[in-house]
Amino acid sequence: MTNLNISKVAVGCSGLEALRRRQAARLADGVVPIVTRFRPKRADELVGGSIYWIVKHQITARQLILGFGESATDRRTVINLDPQLVPVRLHPKRAHQGWRYLPAQDAPADVGDGEAAAILPPALAQALGELALI
Repeated sequence: MTNLNISKVAVGCSGLEALRRRQAARLADGVVPIVTRFRPKRADELVGGSIYWIVKHQITARQLILGFGESATDRRTVINLDPQLVPVRLHPKRAHQGWRYLPAQDAPADVGDGEAAAILPPALAQALGELALI
């Protein structure tokens, strides 16, 4: 398993379901392509890692990075993602532009089956997390 991931803000997404719909709309040939202006300098280390999505100032879900490509029209970098969106334990994260590297030791764990954080509204899950109740 890789030790490096990236985080990215899901701009305009109101929640996990909105992100799921957006990713489903982008799905092409079994891959979800995400276009970014610059190729990460550590792109080779990121293959096999994940992109962690920030929704409403919370890391909410992740997707496996399958590889990198280049757009034929404008030479932008394309990050190819696995279509499966994996919910993670909510983790506070400030919004930022573009992507940021996220070492494995700093990445939140996946949500297990039936965990409360997966079904609670983000604000409630955040408040309960701050009280160490979930």
